[in-house]
Amino acid sequence: MDVRERDVPKTDEVTAERISAARRRKSVVREYAEAIAIAILLALVIRTLIIQAFTIPSGSMMDTLLVGDYILVNKFLYGPELPFTDHRLPSFRHPARGDIIVFKYPQDEKRDFIKRIIGTPGDTVQVRGDQVFVNGTALVEPYVRRLDGAFDRAQPTYCGYAYACEPTVVPSDSYFVMGDNRNNSQDSRYWGFVRKDKIKGKAFLIYWSWDSDRHWLRWWRLARYIP
Repeated sequence: MDVRERDVPKTDEVTAERISAARRRKSVVREYAEAIAIAILLALVIRTLIIQAFTIPSGSMMDTLLVGDYILVNKFLYGPELPFTDHRLPSFRHPARGDIIVFKYPQDEKRDFIKRIIGTPGDTVQVRGDQVFVNGTALVEPYVRRLDGAFDRAQPTYCGYAYACEPTVVPSDSYFVMGDNRNNSQDSRYWGFVRKDKIKGKAFLIYWSWDSDRHWLRWWRLARYIP
């Protein structure tokens, strides 16, 4: 049986088709690689400059924050630190009293702590028993977890801390911070002030919460705003 020439692909046509297919495959691979690279770059930029996720490992901020809460921290608000430099971007505002902040622990900067700002630069802070005074005025703190019997109510002037037993002025560019669970919190009462340049950002949202003791999701805490 004769085989006509038109039924047999020419060598150069086959080669061209193979080259075209290889180019298409490379184009697809390149598109995926570029998309992945862009996604990674955006994630790094967001994590470094805008928002970072943290987990609450201890009960020092109970009942505002519980062990197993996963939170988002706004790093852009106070002016994020530029990677590999000592410089920061301009801030929208300064940290304020009542803000819950994540910062580098002064005694070990590899660790991150989370506390509430009580005293801002220039404030005079004093702690007596379970009462905190700022600039001579007793703070009203509905967020504080108080345990009966934790302090000697008969001695309202009691103070056994390293800082703020006497009126203490907060240095410039520094903050006095305390945990909401005052009976179980290592904070400025024990190790002093937090410098502004060590603050990573302000906590603003609980996006997940897991009770490891009961092995159960705390669904009522999801998407809870942190004022």
